[in-house]
Amino acid sequence: MRRVHLRLALLACAAAGALSALAVTAQESLLPPGFDDKPAAPVRKPQAPPRPAASSTPAPTRPGAAAVVNVQRPASSPTAQAVAVPTVQPLPGTPATAPVAAAPVAVANGLGDIDPALIDQLIASAKPRADIPPQAQRSLSRVGFFDQADGGFPAVSSHYLNGPFVAGLLSSIRGDLVSRWGHILLRRALASRLDTPVGMNGADWAALRAEVLLRMGEADAARAMVQEVDSGFYTKTLENAAMGSFLATADPVGLCPITALTAAGRSGPDWTLAKAICTAFTGGEGAPALAVLDNAMRKGVAAKIDILLAQKFAGAASQGHRAVKIEWTGVGNLTPWRTGLALATGLEPPEALRKQAGAAYAVLAVRAPMLPLAARAEAADVAAERGILSATAMVDLYSEIHALDEPDGTWGPLADTLRSAYLAAEVADRLSAIRSLWGDGSDPDRAYSRLVLTAYAAARITPSADLSGDAKGLIASMLTAGLDRNAARWASVVPAGSEAWGLIALAAPAKSTAISADTLGTFQSGDTSTGGLRSRFLLAGLMGLGRVDPATARRVSDDLKLDLARETRWTRAIDAAAASENPVLVALLAGFGMQGSGWDKMTPLHLYHIVAALRRAGLEGEARMIAAEAVARV
Repeated sequence: MRRVHLRLALLACAAAGALSALAVTAQESLLPPGFDDKPAAPVRKPQAPPRPAASSTPAPTRPGAAAVVNVQRPASSPTAQAVAVPTVQPLPGTPATAPVAAAPVAVANGLGDIDPALIDQLIASAKPRADIPPQAQRSLSRVGFFDQADGGFPAVSSHYLNGPFVAGLLSSIRGDLVSRWGHILLRRALASRLDTPVGMNGADWAALRAEVLLRMGEADAARAMVQEVDSGFYTKTLENAAMGSFLATADPVGLCPITALTAAGRSGPDWTLAKAICTAFTGGEGAPALAVLDNAMRKGVAAKIDILLAQKFAGAASQGHRAVKIEWTGVGNLTPWRTGLALATGLEPPEALRKQAGAAYAVLAVRAPMLPLAARAEAADVAAERGILSATAMVDLYSEIHALDEPDGTWGPLADTLRSAYLAAEVADRLSAIRSLWGDGSDPDRAYSRLVLTAYAAARITPSADLSGDAKGLIASMLTAGLDRNAARWASVVPAGSEAWGLIALAAPAKSTAISADTLGTFQSGDTSTGGLRSRFLLAGLMGLGRVDPATARRVSDDLKLDLARETRWTRAIDAAAASENPVLVALLAGFGMQGSGWDKMTPLHLYHIVAALRRAGLEGEARMIAAEAVARV
């Protein structure tokens, strides 16, 4: 009986166990594997890591280093999430049995004991000087934007030039050149992508050229030059050139990458106002920027008109769009800041200030699209005469005026006349329109700019002996655009020894016939210029081009009392540059020698050496155009 009860008890226990197993199986956890595991027991005693294999090289230890934390992951099944257990591992070379020092307790406020000034200094020193990745940064060994493949000068032309000599030469070029073609030549040389001369920083090489371009009135070329250097590598000289370039192109926001990097610490009224403008446009914080400008007004940081213009420009970035009234009363002159900010805000300074500024304002206004076309057309006469605008650009400007529904009362009729000069059915009508555009010549600069305007219209006139009276003006007009082959077509219909003949003798692509002393004498007898300067220029140009034999040249030189054998420091320098066949150096020295307000400031000696040097350096086309321009404009 007792055995039966015992057997029943065992069966009950077995059944209970089976039911318990079934219950556990039925209540399986729905959590992902590892979430309901019991946490691992804390490690009471760190375990020494295994020694490295004999073939492995131990890592070098630093003096004073005690231990490093090695996070190890224990092996586990793929379905289980391993818990990382940090263990303190001594550096290689430390005995495995050495006691491990307790980790130091972290200070709650580790920066509290450091001088705040030191923290600011460390942050400033860690601030990057460039906002461009290293692999995208441009080299300063070659700077410029007009590549040789596009018509620029060879880059190696300046490779071995002496840096201090080039810097002194460029600093001496004031910007006003007597020759339109000389201006074009110098602009081409300055804009070319050239190697940095020996002993010169590439950023300063760009700055020197940009400053000369600014003085020449070439605002867009100057801006393109300063942008050839990455913002983080600007020098103080390039920063100054950038300030002038971006103001001249009415784009003060272009200064913002510079003010954020190298020029962050620059002082002075222009830089203070520029930084406030940049805060408004780049940080989206118009109100704080206006507050800075208001404070500058209270402190008198700059002239009132300068701050008002900055407020008006920065206000465009403010949600409040504060209205700022610009008052020019009491303003004595136009500075680069005032001109640039006025154009940037779409304002035209008062006429009295514009006239006082003269050409300095006109060369900036002509390229300002925010100004009325009439204002730009008025400035175009100055820009075309200097060489800033081409004949094509002049025609495009007048075409825009002609397309207006209600053109200006002065420039609208001129645009109609220009259209007739190109498209009139009869030659007489076209020629009459061309003469009308030339005017009476009372203003020499405007008269020459109108020759530029009609250059392609003049090329459409068929050469004829009946038109020989207009031949000189037509040929001179064609040569302003370099249409030398069109001008040479008149050689058979103009009298030998006339002014038209002289222009063709200088500008023709090739020498046609021998030039005799008698023909030059005929030219001299008809010369009405002061002191026979036109005849002297003709002989100097012909001699520089090698188009008159030495015996004839000596005979005529004696008659004109012209000494072209005299030497100066400049003549020796440009002759040496020509002998080395360096076109860049010849162009820079030629630009230096053509400085002045008019051709009456030019000497036949300078013209002879410029033309001869250009020809020897492979720039015969420019040499011919400069020589012909000298005769045409005296």
